[in-house]
Amino acid sequence: MKAIVEHIVTQLTPCYGEHEARELAYWIIEETTGMNRFDLCTHKGTKNIPDLEIILKKLCKFVPVQYIFGHTEWLGLDLDVNEATLIPRPETAELVEAISNQQSAISCQRSAISNQQSAVRVLDVGTGSGCIALALKKKHPEWIVEGLDKSEEAIAVAKRNAAKLGLDVRFFVENILSDEIGEYDLIVSNPPYIRPSERGTMTENTLLHEPKEALFVPEDDPLLFYRRIAQLHKAKELWFEISETQGDAMLELMHQTDYEAECLNDMYGKQRFIHAIQK
Repeated sequence: MKAIVEHIVTQLTPCYGEHEARELAYWIIEETTGMNRFDLCTHKGTKNIPDLEIILKKLCKFVPVQYIFGHTEWLGLDLDVNEATLIPRPETAELVEAISNQQSAISCQRSAISNQQSAVRVLDVGTGSGCIALALKKKHPEWIVEGLDKSEEAIAVAKRNAAKLGLDVRFFVENILSDEIGEYDLIVSNPPYIRPSERGTMTENTLLHEPKEALFVPEDDPLLFYRRIAQLHKAKELWFEISETQGDAMLELMHQTDYEAECLNDMYGKQRFIHAIQK
């Protein structure tokens, strides 16, 4: 198997560099043979890897490995993904953890006062694969969680993930920019926020294969989705993932739409999340 690993690394290094090529080699072998890294170290023989050269050709065209195998592991969830959905990022996992921790603290306070727990009604706007909604539902089964997206293809993936994971989350097709929504306790969103002029900072995998409608906003209106969600005033509490360059602008926007807001940093110290409460 060592020879196969080195073959994969040799083929992929020109596109990805040696370190990432080696990580992809392990990923391919784990997906196709079921062997983990420890197995590779102790295994003396070889195993056939079906369609290896086809997989390598796709990777050299910068098709994300998650799309090649049709799924990804994220926050303990095995999620189906395809080119209709973004691949969930570590930063988005941080957003889920922040929401969960904050709401758990509030729930404990309420229980101490009333000895009762009330269900939190949550909407995930631009749900894609359903990752945020499903992760929140897994952490808080008592919550009523829904997700919307304007892409029928994305909603089909989200519904498939909910069924596979056995999580009761309602997903539906709707365009937040034009359609009305109901009342919620909390709305969360990781909407499009990248300006077209920022393409140069993005990887080939993302640019060539992830859905552009989930990434890009008009050059002259990068806060389009955040403004719409805030102006609807359909939730007492909002949580957003944002670009690291948008913190100050987002705080000003929230102030103009009658929300008290704070900007939170991600694990790298970059402004990445907005938490807002209606005044």
